[in-house]
Amino acid sequence: MEKILILNASPRAPKSNSKHYAEIFSKNCTLETKYINISKTNHTELCAELEHFSNLLFVFPLYADGIPVTLLNFLKTLESNPPNHKPVISIIINCGFIEPEQNDTAVKIMNLFCKQNGYTFGSVLKIGSGEAILSTPFKFFVERKIKKFVSSIISKKYKTFKTTMPLPKKTFINASTKYWIDYGKKNGVSEEQMRTMKIE
Repeated sequence: MEKILILNASPRAPKSNSKHYAEIFSKNCTLETKYINISKTNHTELCAELEHFSNLLFVFPLYADGIPVTLLNFLKTLESNPPNHKPVISIIINCGFIEPEQNDTAVKIMNLFCKQNGYTFGSVLKIGSGEAILSTPFKFFVERKIKKFVSSIISKKYKTFKTTMPLPKKTFINASTKYWIDYGKKNGVSEEQMRTMKIE
């Protein structure tokens, strides 16, 4: 029976945007799904769990142009503890940049892992403006693409999709800059402090 295991690889999984993307996926998927957050202690358990699933969906944010350490550490364990029946691996990745292409390097990392370890690389959804889009009227852009993403996995006609907010880059940068400056003020951090390259 076709089943999908959804693994949230965000470092802040319980409160992450990745969790919301996973929820939208499950809501639109006709196959049985199971959702689990990757933690520091459940790697071996998750590797064993994969035996029962035909598909594996990783949902995670872009970190420094690559995959988050939460996912990297899990992949190291998975490499040493592969299931006998390897599922098709698909991914939903989101970044704070408006350009979904910013996710390309992380997608290549996942594709390489699959090639080197004998997994079929399935569908990809690259989301730009991922930290903001769900709280805007443009949320339907993501929902529409996730529906297509789901269909490609069910039909086994794997594709790469992308979406973002349909805004000029300058408008997006101005809005995001204002958001972070206001966010800093709420937490007692000045704009000057936020712009410094010094790390305490």
